[in-house]
This record gives sequence, structure tokens and C-alpha cells, in this order.
Amino acid sequence: MKSPMTPSPVLKPDPEARPACSSASSIVPRELVWAAWTKPEHLSKWFTPAPWTVADCEIDLRPGGIFRTVMRSPEGKEFPNIGCYLEVVPNERLVWTDALLPGYRPAENPFMTAIITLESQGKGTRYTAVAIHRDDAGRKKHEDMGFYRGWGKALDQLVAHVKTM
Repeated sequence: MKSPMTPSPVLKPDPEARPACSSASSIVPRELVWAAWTKPEHLSKWFTPAPWTVADCEIDLRPGGIFRTVMRSPEGKEFPNIGCYLEVVPNERLVWTDALLPGYRPAENPFMTAIITLESQGKGTRYTAVAIHRDDAGRKKHEDMGFYRGWGKALDQLVAHVKTM
């Protein structure tokens, strides 16, 4: 039996899931990148690629806690997204999914699980984002929606925001 202090095993994507990945290095410190990912007042400034915006954000940063954003299109249409954190390792790793709602309740129409990994690299950060989808069709849909371009632009916005923190 595991003791209550035993850390959970690191979640790793199944290679058969064919995840969509984005990785980059930046000159900003890992602790600030973590704050930008985990505090609503920061995440709302960069999370969606402009001209999209974040209309609302709620974070309960613990396994089972809520991760909710409302993305607003340039035309003003809102797209709510709600999910649940699966793993929170401060300044290192953040895993959430929309397959589960807060409290690990099953969701009706899951789309993806995201894994964000942060590694110190000199005075900067090596940032890796992995999106895992139920199947190839879900991954293709995300790619067609602009996953690589959108997540790349959002990362640029994250770095620009962190420089103001």
C-alpha cells in the first residue's frame, strides 16, 4: 500500500494516441511561466491566440479541481471550456482534461487532455505542450482548427505577458 506522501506516477502519453505536440524555448523564468499558466489574472491575458480573447477563467489548482475558460471570438461568440486537473507539479508539470469535469465527474463530449511540461534551461524555460485526443479524427479536427499556429501564437503571447510580470 502506498503511503499518502508517495508521489503519483508521471502521466505519459500513449504513443498510439498520436498526440499533437508543440515545444519551444524561451528566455523567461520557469516560475513566471508557471504563474502565467496557473493564475486566472495572467492566463486570461495570453491563453487564446489574438484576436480571440478569454472572457472568463476559473482555476482550482489541485487534482480534481476546475480548469474553466470562456474563449470569445472576434465576432463576440463565446465558447466555454470546462475540465479537471489531473496532475499539478508546481513549476514543472500541469495536466488537465475536458474528459472529466471538476471532482473527476465524466464529461459528455470530451475533446482532449493537455500536458504542459516546463524545464529550466539556463535562465529560461523549455516549454512542451502535448494535446492527446480520443482518436485520429479528434486530433485532425484540432489540427484543422489551427492547433500548431494557435498554440504557437499563444506561446508568443505568454512570453510577452511574462515579460511584463
